Order: sequence, then structure tokens, then C-alpha cells
Amino acid sequence: MTIVMKFGGSSLADADTIRRCAALVRGQSSDRVITVVSAMAGVTDMLIELAQAAADGTRMRVHTLLGKLHERHELAARAFGANEAVAPLLSQLDTLVAGIGAVSELTPRSHDAVVSFGERLSAVIVAAALEGHAMTGHEAGIVTDDRHTQAIPLMKLSLHQIRETLQPRLEHGEPIVVTGFIAGTQHGAITTFGRGGSDLTATLVGAGLPADEVWIWSDVDGLMSADPRIVPEARLLGHVTFAEAIEMGQFGAKSMHPRALEPAAEYRVPVRMRNTFHPDCAGTLITDGQPNGETVRSVLRLRGSVLVTIAGAAMVGQPGTAARVFQALADVGVNVQVISQTVSEAGISVVIPASQLDPARVALENRLVRTGVARKVEIESDIDVVAVVGAGMAGVPGIAARVFGAVARRNINVMAIAQGSSELTICFVVKADASATAVQALHAEFGLAG
Repeated sequence: MTIVMKFGGSSLADADTIRRCAALVRGQSSDRVITVVSAMAGVTDMLIELAQAAADGTRMRVHTLLGKLHERHELAARAFGANEAVAPLLSQLDTLVAGIGAVSELTPRSHDAVVSFGERLSAVIVAAALEGHAMTGHEAGIVTDDRHTQAIPLMKLSLHQIRETLQPRLEHGEPIVVTGFIAGTQHGAITTFGRGGSDLTATLVGAGLPADEVWIWSDVDGLMSADPRIVPEARLLGHVTFAEAIEMGQFGAKSMHPRALEPAAEYRVPVRMRNTFHPDCAGTLITDGQPNGETVRSVLRLRGSVLVTIAGAAMVGQPGTAARVFQALADVGVNVQVISQTVSEAGISVVIPASQLDPARVALENRLVRTGVARKVEIESDIDVVAVVGAGMAGVPGIAARVFGAVARRNINVMAIAQGSSELTICFVVKADASATAVQALHAEFGLAG
């Protein structure tokens, strides 16, 4: 088999966990393995803070953060004799940060350059543990556009170059470690993928080779029928479809980012989620196969959101009102998680991250209320979203009746409802203090404990 193994930050916290990851790679001695790595746990956040501190001119904070980064990577590198590989990278980071401080400006391009050191440093340490070779995502063949911090891969070119670059090395049996999260433009400038970026690197490499499977190693066994902190009897899902995994990731499951699943889904590369600290567990296999016969697979809760309702009789029958709402939110970078609209067209409700409420409120009031398009913008901040996910729900009568019947029997008020035309997900908004009860009720209603 050809396997791409990706290790997240929690799996690369220190020398001991890195040694564990190296053992997992070597344990597949009969297979051809490409290893993709994130930064060590917490390092990306430190680098982001470091870049901003340098631009702000807070020298003491810069000195402290650089000291911590040096100490942590040098300590891990020492365990594998990788200090000579780590030292030049740390020196480059020092120089780059000094340059940002000298001009007191942090551009998206320089931000990406600083943040990239997390993966570049972890890659050389893991490569030393494997006695292999480290390369960046760009050196492996991944090319992106020039949207720094949120780069988009140039798919066909990247997949071709990945195959041309990595296949010969696999044939020679050389352990290869590729940085996740970072790539480069056609002109060689460093870019980063943003959230879920290391997973995206792994699935791109898997699609380019192509791999038989991509294994995503983290600190969880895989996808669950519910959050076990809410439902202790929740069970591990042995197999889900790509569509189900994407929906579950959107609604708070500790899953892969939907963006990372796209290359695997398009090129039909199976993805397996596994636990670094529980390697005997087979985890969750994600494929493009058919549902396993169950209607509902998982019940999820999305927290940290607010419900925003744009209302007014003037909206009724007016073409383009919804477009104005979503354009206003898009222009200030607000991510819309759930949409619900009344049949009368007198109200549109959206669920957005609580952290984005202030720009969303200002944009909607300026664009719609002050121009007379809508009468008011209402905010419900103490809410959660509950989602019922399952590819087997499509075309099955009575699922919605069971969902809302189970919730009603617990005396829980539903504030907004949304369901896509694919019938893959039913989600609704409830008060935050009722969401755990709703999840428990639905998990029991559909017998998800097994």
C-alpha cells in the first residue's frame, strides 16, 4: 500500500510524542509511506503572536517568544541529533522577525513567512527521527495562488508535480517528511492554507500520488455518534461517507476541515482518522461509498454562535433582499453557518460565529436598516445549533417528525430550523442551556448507542 500519514500538533508535542509518531511510521515497513506534519502543539499560535508583537514593536514580548521557540525546538531536536538542521531555521526566523520590527509592518506575505517556521522546524525534527528527508509542501510540488494566509492550491498543476516529485523517492524507499499547511506561489513566495491546512496538504499528496489511504493521526479515535462529554454512551463510527464527514465537521465534530476533504472526495482517496495514543483502534474510515443503512449517524452541537434575524415587512416580495443580506456579511468577512427564512419573506435568520457579531451588526444596520430595506436587526446570543446528520435520511418519511417530537417531549423550544435539499442534515437553534438535553434526546431517539 501507499499511505500518507499526517500527524497533528497534539501528536508532535515533544520528543517523546515525536518518537511515538516515528514508531508508527516505521511500523508500516511493508508499505510506502509519506509523512505530513503540523507544527508542534501550540507553536503556530506562538508564531502568530510573535509576528504581531514584532510589528507592534513590543520588544520584550518578541524576546520572550523567540526564547521559548528556540528552547522548545532545540530540546526536541537534541533527542534526534537534529540541532544542525534546526539552527539555520531558527536563525532565519530571528532575522525575519527583526526585519518586521524594523519596518513596524506585518503584511500577509511576511505573516505567512513567519508562521511557516512551525511546520518547517517540526519537519526536520521528524525527518531526523526517521532518518529521512524533509521538504516543504512547495518543494513537494504544491503550488497555490497568491492569497496569503488563505491560499488556494492550483489543483491540476499541484497534483502533477506531487506525482513527479514524490513517486521516484517512494520507489527508492527513502522516508519523506512534508510540511503541512504551507506551500508556495509559482514565483516561490511562501503561502499558507489557513484552518485545516495540514490536513489539506495530506489529501493533496494522497490525491497526487495517488495513495491507497490517507491516515490523519490526532488525539481522538475518530468520528463519534455524539460528543461523549454530553452522551457518555456515544460510539465510534467505523465508516462514514465524505458527505457525512463534511457535514459533521461543519457542525462541531472533531473532524477534518471540509476543505481538506475535497481533494480526497474528488479523487476517491479513502481517508482514515486514527488516534496516535490509541493506535490499536482502526478509527473512522471516510470514503465515497454508500450509507451503511442507518438513517441518522450522529447528533452534534455547535457552540459559540449567535442568531441574527433581519426583519421587516418591506422585505416581502422585494427581489435581491437575501442577496443584500449575504453580500453585506461577506464584505466584512462574516461566515454564515446556518440560514433560515420565513415563507412570508418578512424575516431572514442566520447563525454566525459570536466573534463576528460586531462587524455583522454594523454592516446589516448600515446596508439594510438605514436604507429602509429592513426594519430591524435582532440578536439572540445565548443559543446553540443542534444538527442531526446522516446520508441515510434522504427520502425517508418521518425523520423530521421524530427529530422535533423527541425535542418537544423534553419541552425544548426550537427557535429556527434549516434543512438542505440533500436531506443530509437537519439543524435547528435552541437556547444554549437546552442544547445538551436536545442532543441526548435525539441520540436516544435514533438508537445511536448501538
